[in-house]
Amino acid sequence: MIKLAHVCIESADLEATERFYGCLGLTRQFEFRNPAGLLIGFYLKFDDRTFLEVIRVGSVRQEGAVRHFAIESDDIEVLRNRLTAAGYAATEKRLGEDHTWMVECVDPNGIALELHQYDRHSLQQQGGVCLIDYAPRAAVP
Repeated sequence: MIKLAHVCIESADLEATERFYGCLGLTRQFEFRNPAGLLIGFYLKFDDRTFLEVIRVGSVRQEGAVRHFAIESDDIEVLRNRLTAAGYAATEKRLGEDHTWMVECVDPNGIALELHQYDRHSLQQQGGVCLIDYAPRAAVP
């Protein structure tokens, strides 16, 4: 068995980060504290075996290798409504080139997220080729 265990993100504001992901239904599984008792981070639970690790930093790095990550839901409109009701920006639900319904948003740390809702037409379920209008950006010397 191979399955994603967790993704670790940085946060300069743990409370805001937990509030944002709480809108998506994630709950704290456990936390990290230093010997002085300061909250250093926590694991937020997707399901019994998949987590989002959040670690406190002084300032979040501006560039990283991860462009975004996606969260699957059986009803992304409910998640979108929770986010917007809490004051977060989220795009309208749209059908992606991969035939998957999606909503895009950004967490309080500047990390891009896609909320995905798969159905029988989604390439994630069917396989195949997804044609997109994309050209890789030039390498930075």
